[in-house]
Amino acid sequence: MRELFDEVAGHSPLDPEESVRRALRVPRRKRFYKEAGIAEADGGFAVTLDGRAIKTPSGRQVVAPRRGISEAIAAEWRAQGETIDPLTMPLTRFANSVAEVADRVDAVADDVAKYLGTDLLFYRAGHPEALVAREAAHWDPVLAWAASDLGAHFILSEGIVHAAQPEQAIQAARSKFPADAWSVAALHVVTTLTGSALLALALREGVRDADQVWAAAHVDEDWNGEKWGVDEEVAARRAARLVDFTAAVTILDSLKV
Repeated sequence: MRELFDEVAGHSPLDPEESVRRALRVPRRKRFYKEAGIAEADGGFAVTLDGRAIKTPSGRQVVAPRRGISEAIAAEWRAQGETIDPLTMPLTRFANSVAEVADRVDAVADDVAKYLGTDLLFYRAGHPEALVAREAAHWDPVLAWAASDLGAHFILSEGIVHAAQPEQAIQAARSKFPADAWSVAALHVVTTLTGSALLALALREGVRDADQVWAAAHVDEDWNGEKWGVDEEVAARRAARLVDFTAAVTILDSLKV
């Protein structure tokens, strides 16, 4: 089983797009188990295949902090047919990634924090007015929340001209990051998929729901699609990213309970 996800994990386990690219290169393996279940383990719940706990490619045991998460992972294994398709198992891929970075939570959080210096929400279109208004409608409420609730006041820029952000603002937002590996990993996935650590943080804090965050992350893309038509390749990549985004949202929601 370990080799099944070896290519999927790679050297950058929390990069969902890289995980998908690697998964496409992995030959599908035949299903080698009859039953998938869960069992109590130190720190939470393990997923078992025919009674044996699953492990990451490097041999680390996968332990979910909530029963519901482990049940959802087990459901992915139960849903497999004669062959196993890692692309249909986003929660399993996520769980493998978390296990691999469990002892590097601060490094993962720091990687998320880097986006606070170049966040999607900071760079605005100068025209047309309708696009400017649409960006403002989706992005300004998140920035207003960051300023009022977090004390994080960021600087906006028109176009792609870099705007250096105040270190105080970055640290104020960074201080709200969670400390547990699963939440930090989910925050990382949402951030890399949306290009915005602020959107990811707003999602975790309940300031924006998943649909609002996904729409906010694709304002410009949707605008171009309305004007020039939807590119099928772009749409396919977006659909693949949505699978991993939904998995990360599932984790964040489960950990709120």
